[in-house]
Amino acid sequence: MSEFQIPTRLETERLVLRMFREDDWRRMHLHYGNPDCTRHTLGRVLSEGESWRLTATLAGHWLLRGYGPYALEEKAGGAMIGAVGLWYPADFPEREIKWALLPECQGKGFASEAARAVQAMTAEVYPGQQPISFIHRDNAASIRVARAVGAHLENEIDFRGGRFQIYRHPAPGKKA
Repeated sequence: MSEFQIPTRLETERLVLRMFREDDWRRMHLHYGNPDCTRHTLGRVLSEGESWRLTATLAGHWLLRGYGPYALEEKAGGAMIGAVGLWYPADFPEREIKWALLPECQGKGFASEAARAVQAMTAEVYPGQQPISFIHRDNAASIRVARAVGAHLENEIDFRGGRFQIYRHPAPGKKA
């Protein structure tokens, strides 16, 4: 491997999960600049400059934690379509599997396909440490993804002025 705790690249049938590149921020701005995408996470849309900084934060997470979210690239055509991977900001309760897809890429199974790859990798690299997904209770689309990959509701807490649910990802070979 490298100085990182996890592989810097994963592949699934339709997707490549890779490190972020500088030009990925423009594609991520399609997510961060969309009110439907940011309603339950950021609470507002971001400017281009803010999207650049948040994309840089995703990339920098790897340096600070030794792991981080992947840029998600569709194999057919090579378009960057979002971010999926491990995320653990200082104020989160635990390490989580996050996902954030561009609006036109939602509802196609990309998030769950990528999350399953991250679940498998996480089980191998961090055995016995089942990550969470930390989801605003009104974020029905994200809750559907969590359930689709076998995560189960474990708790609900107040966080940053809202109610967030903790979905625990299953141990390898176990169903929720």
